[in-house]
Amino acid sequence: MAELKIDNRNARRLWLHSQGLGETPTGPLDLAAMIHALGFVQLDTIQVVSRAHHHILWSRNQNYREPMLDRLLAKDRAVFEHFTHDASVLPMEFLPMWRRQFDRMRAYYDRASWVKGLPNADERQKIKDRIAREGALSTHAFDTKIEGERQMWHRPPHKLALDYMWYAGELATCHRVNFTKFYDLAERVFPDHLRAQEISEGDQITRLCSAALDRISFGSIGDIKRFWDAVTQAEVRAWSEGAELVPVSVQGADGSWASAVAPADIETRLAGLSPATSRLRILNPFDPVIRDRNRLSRLFGFDYRVEMFVPAAKRIWGYYVFPILEGERFVGRIEVKADRKASRLDVLNLWPEPGVKWRTAREEKLEAELTRMARFIGVESVHRADP
Repeated sequence: MAELKIDNRNARRLWLHSQGLGETPTGPLDLAAMIHALGFVQLDTIQVVSRAHHHILWSRNQNYREPMLDRLLAKDRAVFEHFTHDASVLPMEFLPMWRRQFDRMRAYYDRASWVKGLPNADERQKIKDRIAREGALSTHAFDTKIEGERQMWHRPPHKLALDYMWYAGELATCHRVNFTKFYDLAERVFPDHLRAQEISEGDQITRLCSAALDRISFGSIGDIKRFWDAVTQAEVRAWSEGAELVPVSVQGADGSWASAVAPADIETRLAGLSPATSRLRILNPFDPVIRDRNRLSRLFGFDYRVEMFVPAAKRIWGYYVFPILEGERFVGRIEVKADRKASRLDVLNLWPEPGVKWRTAREEKLEAELTRMARFIGVESVHRADP
């Protein structure tokens, strides 16, 4: 079959629409459906403005507010927390195809040389027994200490045990308080009918690969693998050889073409494609459209990296810098920070992308987005630093 050509404009549109950024972020909000459409939402502790997971959801529907995700997790049990490429929330209905990821993560930590001091099975069972008696507990309910010299990534024994059992699917996040995770027995969190479903490992791989490709619309074997990071490249390749896929050639921002695969309905998707909204949006550094830096660069010619873990003297931009998306183009970067005591959103720096003219209309769009962001996090004003 000849490769179907997807030019750069349509490739950008497909990607933005498939990731929930193609439409104006207004209207009725179905949070569970939004997360299902995305596949997962990355969790992150850093709160310069709003934590990444809340910001990601707000970017797609600006009627979203932070307590909504907590209710979806703790009360509705519509999502669960686990590890994709990082800690994330996933739709609860994905649980049956996620069993192998529990096993993969258990095996990973069993052989990880840097995990030192993990309590043995008997000690871990004592922790589970305590949770069974007392209910969900956080790491603060335990008091074991690190023995010997403190080093990066070393954790107290109880924290290692809790995390190990969480990765293995023996414990699950019940709820959070100020982002502190509370662990409960998995059988108390995961619905019985989903826990009872038995899906073969091969079928789990098929579901994971199919769901990943459906959510990115087109991609290489590596793109599909990186979506969940729950299958290997070899497993994706083996799946692709037997799946009903369409070979495509996708044009990058630099005009070059690269081979990829797409779902069987790709021509229907292209026929129904519309331009992305012209709304200007300040995106989170961990937004799914930003996360795969290679894909971002290929499609948009936008080179971005997070610098919160880079020494200050080596940063190009700043500690926490947000990409600015306008329509189907990244037009700049902005450094903003919430000052909740002063009830304001501080704009520290703004960098238009090379070749982008920052005219009055674009500035007005930015001001409108900053006002919406201030409203989202509950502060009263926006303050721009002197140029």
